[in-house]
Amino acid sequence: MARIIETRRLTPVTKYFRIEAPLIASSARPGQFVMLRVREGGERIPITIADYDRQLGTITIVVQEVGATTRMVCALGTGDDILDVAGPLGGHIDIAPGGHVCGVGGGFGSAALLCLMREFTARGDRTTAILGARNKELLILADELRPLCTHLEICTDDGSAGFRGFVTQRLAQLIEGGAERRPDSVVAIGPMAMMRAIAETTRASKVKTLVSMDPLMVDGTGMCGGCRVTVAGKAKFACVDGPCFDAHEVDFDVAMRRNKAYVQEEKQALDRVACLERRESR
Repeated sequence: MARIIETRRLTPVTKYFRIEAPLIASSARPGQFVMLRVREGGERIPITIADYDRQLGTITIVVQEVGATTRMVCALGTGDDILDVAGPLGGHIDIAPGGHVCGVGGGFGSAALLCLMREFTARGDRTTAILGARNKELLILADELRPLCTHLEICTDDGSAGFRGFVTQRLAQLIEGGAERRPDSVVAIGPMAMMRAIAETTRASKVKTLVSMDPLMVDGTGMCGGCRVTVAGKAKFACVDGPCFDAHEVDFDVAMRRNKAYVQEEKQALDRVACLERRESR
């Protein structure tokens, strides 16, 4: 079990957790993830490690309520225990030092930029974080990210904060802005549609771009084969070969179809949890 030592509501459906996990914190790297399970017989879900503190022995995760299990996770509070937390899993983000690294976060994916920006800034890289959301109320962790990177860019669809428009538009401006602004590498973490759009934005300019894939996953160790993604025409497992891949080689058509394979079953599971919650509240 892993004890929850801090929680915060970031948005109505997004929650911040700081968890006591010294063994995971001791070896975690940017881009890796953990597998959570909240009840016996329950499903395991992959959650990106947003940050880690080796000295305190803690890791940070951010969970968005999108299904039955994430809803149960977000019902937990400070002092509660998560039944299983396994990790760190997957490979870390590997980018050569000395360049300008741009991290693009969409929605709750912005959380994963915390350790990425801190680690790359600390080694001397120039770093830019671009955070995107529909409006300012849905932006998360901007204040925490600001001191961790050289530049912070905010984008909202409605213009309620920062640049009015999509993260792809702001990234395109940086790429076209000359040597002083153009990134050498881009790392995109967020909704599949956003990462696909980022890949297309950087394709013509040939800026090295990595995306953190989040396909359906069962065990997180490469045994089940459920997290297959097609990269450069070959089948890869996101849990052991990724989760980060070259964005220009990922077949997003296949990935997006696979992620919708169990939409009906996911809805049924969420309905059962909601029904149970109503019964318990009576």
